[in-house]
Amino acid sequence: MSSKKIVVYPEPVLCNKANEIEKIDYNIISLAEEMAEIMYQAPGVGLAAPQVGVDKRLIVVDPTSKSDSGRLISLINPVIVEREGKEVDSEMCLSVPEFSVDVPRSLRLLIRGVTLQGKEIELEIEGFPARIFQHEIDHLDGKVILDYASKLKRTIYLKKRKKGKI
Repeated sequence: MSSKKIVVYPEPVLCNKANEIEKIDYNIISLAEEMAEIMYQAPGVGLAAPQVGVDKRLIVVDPTSKSDSGRLISLINPVIVEREGKEVDSEMCLSVPEFSVDVPRSLRLLIRGVTLQGKEIELEIEGFPARIFQHEIDHLDGKVILDYASKLKRTIYLKKRKKGKI
C-alpha cells in the first residue's frame, strides 16, 4: 500500500513547474511504481509526480486504466517535440475532483523522454493517449485543468471546494 496520496488543487506543488530528474535511482523507480499503483487504484489513466506531492518531472500513463494491460509507460523528463492537429474534448483530473472542462489538445505528438532504465526514447502518440500525455505534462509545468476553464466556472468550483461541497 502506498504512503502517498493524490493531492488536490490548490496544493502549491500543483501550481509550480516540477524539477528535472538528473539521476535515476531507487527512489525514482520506487516513486514510479507507487504512482502507477495510485493511478490504477483511483482509477485513472495518467498521473504526474506533482499529483502525489513530489516536484519531479515523472509521469505514468496507461490509457486502459487496467494494471494488467501491459501498456504502462513511465517517462522521466518528458517533452513534446512536435505537435499536429487540434481537437477539443472534455477532461477530468484526479487532482481537481468533480470538475470537467473542455480542453483543446493536439491530435498527434512526438514526445521525448527517458525510461526508468535510463534509455532516451521518442514516442509517436495520437488520439486519446496523446491527450493523456499532454494533460500529465501540463502538471509538470504547473498547469491544471482549471486553467482552461472560464473565470466564472473556476470561481464557482473554488467556492464549492472552500465550502466543503466537493
